[in-house]
Amino acid sequence: MARSNPACAKTEVKHAMSYVSFVKINGNSSTAMKHAIQESLELIGYSIKDQIQRAVIKPNLCYYWDYSTGQTTDPKFIAAMIEVIRERVSPETDISIVESDASAMKCKHAYKMLGYEKISQEYGVRLVNLSEEKSEDLDVVAAGQPFRIKVPNIIRDADLRISVPKIKYTMEEIKITCALKNIFGCNPYPKKFKYHPWLNEAIVALNKAMKFDLCVVDGNVVSGIQPRRLGLAMASTDPVAIDVAAAKIAGVNPRKIPYIEIARKEGLGQDSFVEKGLPLKYFAIRYPRKDVGKKFIGRAYKIAVITGLTKKLGLT
Repeated sequence: MARSNPACAKTEVKHAMSYVSFVKINGNSSTAMKHAIQESLELIGYSIKDQIQRAVIKPNLCYYWDYSTGQTTDPKFIAAMIEVIRERVSPETDISIVESDASAMKCKHAYKMLGYEKISQEYGVRLVNLSEEKSEDLDVVAAGQPFRIKVPNIIRDADLRISVPKIKYTMEEIKITCALKNIFGCNPYPKKFKYHPWLNEAIVALNKAMKFDLCVVDGNVVSGIQPRRLGLAMASTDPVAIDVAAAKIAGVNPRKIPYIEIARKEGLGQDSFVEKGLPLKYFAIRYPRKDVGKKFIGRAYKIAVITGLTKKLGLT
């Protein structure tokens, strides 16, 4: 039987001012990434509590793309995040990396092909396929649309939940993916295209059902009009604020991204924030943005969506 959730009703909540940090990663090593993560957390005043026993980290592994494409989270960045947690809490902290199967991706293959099995062995962390985990149903409403969400027990029971997404362009309906969209991958149901008619609402519903404590963006290599090393680490406890920042960096008007506006209205965060560290513009002018001369790529993407090719390639 599904549990009711008093927070599911549509509501608009006022928050204290949110902080988003922007830090330059000085190099491609795990050590450089670790220093950037530490600085990004310090800038927003975030401290990992020392009584943490179980932590989950959700990277973006949308398909079998290598991190060098900017499409997936760099395993070195995850290794750095693991070190930060264990140094601040305990070497014995139980950490799980979590992802779910999708229509065109199996976790066991993605973990192996993208270097995560090596991280698991080196750091003694678990690689979890959420599609194979026990879960409980939760009824959630987003923008008036009801959903029955399966919440994996490992996420529900964690003391610390960290999302480590990417910034990248995606299907026209949602334009970019970052913090909020990354949680869509926590949905254990493999055939996620069933949610596409209500994709914006589904993204918000999943974030309401599975609230993460912290978002740290791996923006070292980004996927814009082409992959480019941006050398960015971002951090915030507000997924809406960090998505607004990500949209601005990618040159997309955040007010034209429906799921961000729905999430703001339903109390998941706010669209205004205080910049900490380097200015947002420093990274925005360096992001490999789409331009008028390359609009044909956008049209080609729309054709791919219509024909179903994006589902086969794991792009959506």
